[in-house]
Amino acid sequence: MEKTNHVVHDHYDAEGSKIGMWFFIFTELLLFGVLFVIYSVYRYMNSDAFHLAALELDTFIGAVNTIILLVSSMTIAMSTTALQKGNKPFTLLLSGITLLLGIVFLVNKYFEWGAKFDHGIYPGSAHLTETFSQGEILFFGLYFIMTGLHALHIIIGLVLIFVTMWKINSGKVHAERAALLENSGLYWHLVDIIWIFLFPLFYLIT
Repeated sequence: MEKTNHVVHDHYDAEGSKIGMWFFIFTELLLFGVLFVIYSVYRYMNSDAFHLAALELDTFIGAVNTIILLVSSMTIAMSTTALQKGNKPFTLLLSGITLLLGIVFLVNKYFEWGAKFDHGIYPGSAHLTETFSQGEILFFGLYFIMTGLHALHIIIGLVLIFVTMWKINSGKVHAERAALLENSGLYWHLVDIIWIFLFPLFYLIT
């Protein structure tokens, strides 16, 4: 009986992978777009209250986090260029810097949220409901929902970058197979763009 040898082909479709990522990014933009519309409606209806509530936020920390994400967006873009040029060590270094900056962003956000919780400003707290107006309560509700959802996306992005770094180090991702790093970069740019909108909406309306 004749034996048939089966050859397993390692299919790689860089263009298909990028198209898939762009579709995913589009759905994420729709999600945040709906939240931005809700924010706009409530802000129009409670303009003065939103301005008063924004005074409780730390603009300095928000500005620092904005700078952190802008720099991280640059480093992840540079890492993609380095990989395309075959410079594996520099690629890992730049990806590692991006990873570190993302963690610093989350640490800053942790302390910022912690300060709000210490002052009794969080959804459902007695201090919030008894001290602040309905418009201010809406502001903080949107603040925690939208920045919390953004922080979740940061965590997902960090996991994706970490997995990509592991595959680069093991040689599974390289100059001829750079789609995973490119897609990780696209996702990270999405996270940065969303924050660029969140920062002025919540921190700069005072």
